[in-house]
Amino acid sequence: MTDFSEAPQLIDRFGRTVNYLRISITDRCDFRCVYCMAEQMTFLPRAQILSLEEIYVLARTFAELGVKKIRITGGEPLVRKGALALLQNIGRIDGLDELVMTTNGSQLETMATALQEAGVKRLNISLDTLDADKFKAITRTGELSQVIRGIQAATLAGFKRIKINAVILKDRNHLEVTDLVKFAVDNGIDISFIEEMPLGIVNQHNRSDAYYASELIKTDLARHFILAPSLEKTGGPSNYFNVVGTQTRVGFISPHSENFCSTCNRVRLTVEGRLLLCLGNEHSIDLKQVLRDNPDNTDVLKQVIIDAMLIKPEKHEFNIHEQPVILRYMNMTGG
Repeated sequence: MTDFSEAPQLIDRFGRTVNYLRISITDRCDFRCVYCMAEQMTFLPRAQILSLEEIYVLARTFAELGVKKIRITGGEPLVRKGALALLQNIGRIDGLDELVMTTNGSQLETMATALQEAGVKRLNISLDTLDADKFKAITRTGELSQVIRGIQAATLAGFKRIKINAVILKDRNHLEVTDLVKFAVDNGIDISFIEEMPLGIVNQHNRSDAYYASELIKTDLARHFILAPSLEKTGGPSNYFNVVGTQTRVGFISPHSENFCSTCNRVRLTVEGRLLLCLGNEHSIDLKQVLRDNPDNTDVLKQVIIDAMLIKPEKHEFNIHEQPVILRYMNMTGG
């Protein structure tokens, strides 16, 4: 059995150190975004998902193995009952440098201050359009004004480096990239533009036809802004640029046009307890079963996690022009 007293780092067979864990605490969401899930979704029964206590144990275990950053995701994480208490507990884990969260913003108007007090350091907020009708069409159920108020509440609560995430689809919202950056500049926040990832079968658009590459967005933005490459590195997939004359950074997450797998430092834990070693592959380990079979022995759990690094693939196999090989939806994956 491995000696864990020195908190061994998680290193895959390609020499990449894994120090970032994304945890989905629910597959449920109050929105139904067209690129994320089907309009009529069947969600997991309670018995099939991790309990809040199990999520905490897994978060603590990963921290003991050298993970320094944990991102809480969903679905929409704040629709899960008990989410705030879980965040408070994870925020107190020894050795963890940063607890962050991705949210659709729907609950921030009432919860932003409590999240900040719980130890959440940064927020990524999904916002694909500033047009209320388009917002309703993309999210199917969401209200733009509610999310805008949530962003304002997060700013007032004192969150630093709030970031908008915008998935850009041709002929749906690609003409809004300039307005979205202006909104970010006006509100003193950052923004990342994301090329759609082919996860799950969608029926409201053809992904190949809707694909809008990051370079096209940069060209569009260059007509209105000067973008200077940023020297700051976050360890994530975004390639950042500073909007000259402002405090805003613009990031580009480009899984198709600019593969970022060589520097991947993250793994994902799904709400049903599967450790996904790659967003674009099905390589995974059932940590829920390991945890439930060995409730009083975290050494077994740690060894399974260390061994799992050996099956982390070198890169994803996304192809925007083909039907997805990965049939799980984004809400099942955890962002």
